[in-house]
Amino acid sequence: MDNDAVMEGSSTSVQVAPRPPSVGIEYASPPMPNTLPPAREFRDIQVKVHIRRPEKDSWAYLGRALVSQEVVGQSSRVVIRSLTSGKVLVAFGEISELQAEKRGNFVVVGCVEGSRVISWSLNALNNSETLRLLASIELACYRCRLAVGDPRTHTKSRRRIERVIKEDRRRRHRRRKDQDAMVDAFQQHHLGGDDGPES
Repeated sequence: MDNDAVMEGSSTSVQVAPRPPSVGIEYASPPMPNTLPPAREFRDIQVKVHIRRPEKDSWAYLGRALVSQEVVGQSSRVVIRSLTSGKVLVAFGEISELQAEKRGNFVVVGCVEGSRVISWSLNALNNSETLRLLASIELACYRCRLAVGDPRTHTKSRRRIERVIKEDRRRRHRRRKDQDAMVDAFQQHHLGGDDGPES
């Protein structure tokens, strides 16, 4: 009893250090959902479309189109639809054998079909739209399963596409050079033959 009286009357305070959490305590975290967070909405890109068909040297204008991205399962594809008719002009996906490159406000896509090359020229409104277009095409067409599963085959496939497109470019330049040489020869022949008989 005297001890209780002494404790009640003392004014000294004792500071108690906080105890560290024990190792055995499990912290409950909220369960992770099985679904992925919603992807950002792809904003359609308006472009002017030109095509250069195999064995042709000039571009043909197809009109204005809308580029959209369609996600199917875990893969996506880039679809180019005509603004006037709504018809799909071309779609690029993981199975497409192509090479895309930026030239100014244009994205030029060379599609390899066997030994032939079909080229698409997509003219966006400005530089940022062009970069977005190029990135969306490259992402949609990247063969991630092949690159991870069999990198050697993936590298061979990319090199073959580059080789076919380079060879097609070489043939086109050779044809253009031959045509220019023919035009020059034709002009010189006619300039030399202009001297008619004097009467």
